[in-house]
Amino acid sequence: MKVAFRVDASLDMGTGHVMRCLTVADALKARGAECHFLCRAHRGNLIELIRNKGYDTYVLDGSEPQDTSSSAMKQVSRAPQPAHAAWLGTSQEQDAAECVAILRELQADWLIVDHYALDARWESELKPYCRHLLAIDDLADRPHVCDLLLDQTFSRSPSDYASWVPAGCILLCGSQYALLRPEFAELRPYSLQRREKPRLEHLLITMGGVDKDNATGRILEALRLAELPAHCRITVVMGANAPWLAKVRQQAEQMPWSAEVRVAVDDMARLMADCDLAIGAAGATSWERCCLGLPTVMVVLADNQRHVADGLEQAGAALVLQHPAQIPDRLPGLLNSLFSSPQRGKALSLAAAHIADGRGAEALVRHMESLN
Repeated sequence: MKVAFRVDASLDMGTGHVMRCLTVADALKARGAECHFLCRAHRGNLIELIRNKGYDTYVLDGSEPQDTSSSAMKQVSRAPQPAHAAWLGTSQEQDAAECVAILRELQADWLIVDHYALDARWESELKPYCRHLLAIDDLADRPHVCDLLLDQTFSRSPSDYASWVPAGCILLCGSQYALLRPEFAELRPYSLQRREKPRLEHLLITMGGVDKDNATGRILEALRLAELPAHCRITVVMGANAPWLAKVRQQAEQMPWSAEVRVAVDDMARLMADCDLAIGAAGATSWERCCLGLPTVMVVLADNQRHVADGLEQAGAALVLQHPAQIPDRLPGLLNSLFSSPQRGKALSLAAAHIADGRGAEALVRHMESLN
């Protein structure tokens, strides 16, 4: 089976889309599939990481504008654009034209698109050049013309996509389809067992691979106002392209507790399993924390994370700050309550563990193989 991925990372969109596509690619590769990536060279891209993982990667640069889109696409080009259209860095027409040139040669069995800036217009242009098309989405806010759609959001219902996909499209919706690397499922029993006797000695801060507005720095400042135990350890995880990395490292050195900043972590599952509490963004790592039952104070960094945060808060699986501006005033109090009452953290852990079990990528690959 030959599979092509159209996905990007950037300072605006972060790294989560690429990371979950790499998870799918690894699962497919383990089953004998050949995987290729099509990515645009935005600032903050992960093209070299993808290549270092062993996958052929085609770089879309748009340096020579083309006008090869179909008349049908031209007729709808003035239709409303996706809410995140600016993240593409070009028009859907231009992007489709560049991708068609590549897909025509690849002759992929599957095209997987994971991009908030692309919708049915782009997909309709690419569909003739692959046997099947899979859309990975979280927003349910734009039309698709795909054979299979996956949305890993907790409490997401197929009915949310009823008006967005064609009849016959198979919908995989809900956090049981969370796309996690296999080590999360492998470490799940260990992580859940160690939380049976709650402790709060190791704090993890992970605000995404980019964190362009430096929520991490705000969190470190707010921690100075919290009553953390003297023996508490703090681990901060950031991406190599994070613009505030140097400043955060300086802050970590000046913290009154032991604090380290780790970059390009390749053992995230083990790190999460060994931590007692996380302060994290409401992005893709939400499902990793749930799988391991890691109690979390979650910070909403963007409007497209709000649905995830609200669902987990209502399920009792996370404590939520609805905006980074709430960090200075609310975070110290939340942490103090958790450190003074470890059982509250245990309740968060138990609720989170029911959200995802780490087997979503396996389920997706089975569906793809059954359709191929």
